[in-house]
Amino acid sequence: MAVDQRVLISEANLRQVGGVPTEDGRFVNTGLLFRSGYLSDLSGDSFNLLQGLELRNMVDLRRPTESQERPHPELLDCRVHAFSVSEDDNEFAVIANRLGEPGLSQQAPEMIAQYFAGNITHRLDRYRPVFQFVTNPDHYPLLFNCTAGKDRTGFVAAIVLRLLGVEESVVVDDFLLSNEVRRAWIDQKFVEFRDRLAQESGVAPENLDDDVLAPLRVLLLTQASFIEAVFAAVERQWSSWDVFRRDGLGIDDAQFSRFQKSLLV
Repeated sequence: MAVDQRVLISEANLRQVGGVPTEDGRFVNTGLLFRSGYLSDLSGDSFNLLQGLELRNMVDLRRPTESQERPHPELLDCRVHAFSVSEDDNEFAVIANRLGEPGLSQQAPEMIAQYFAGNITHRLDRYRPVFQFVTNPDHYPLLFNCTAGKDRTGFVAAIVLRLLGVEESVVVDDFLLSNEVRRAWIDQKFVEFRDRLAQESGVAPENLDDDVLAPLRVLLLTQASFIEAVFAAVERQWSSWDVFRRDGLGIDDAQFSRFQKSLLV
């Protein structure tokens, strides 16, 4: 994989939110907004790089149990703000508990797409404070993260980029970048889960039917259809992204103007 300059620490899926073009020919500024997975294992040069970002704030999207299991590292002059945006019994957990069940391979992709759309249609109240905080330039430099840095974090990054006028196809590519950045971790987890399923089924791993393994890939990999479901939900529920920003997210014109001036060059 060619190194994407936005990727700063691959093992944490830590990368710039900026560095991509907008539809009107500008670019999203770098050095102000960052996204990642969990950071608790970072050490040495990776930790020094994280510290060198001089973050003022970190937005933790994880559930309390996740944060307790992998707490944020202590960073100089940086505050951590907890915004738990998901429940323990979400669609990801349902699929994980049903791995190996016949017919799940057809249901799993749609279940996760519905989960993402549900962030707009049913859980926007959980995310609203996140977007109000993340779009306030007084909080920069800022990092937002979850456990893998691909789903909850990917959703927030996608909305931020669309609000800034980044084309949908570019946002989709950015969402899918997690698959490449996390490739080694994905391959390792796939083997672990595959071997467990094989043991439970009493067959050799190489003899597992692909229908059994397909839902596992849905859990580990991002798919374009997931974030496209978000765009479709915004279009169905709101007449425009500007209306969604103002009435759905509660970001007023004054803050949005400051946000644009800070992040667009």
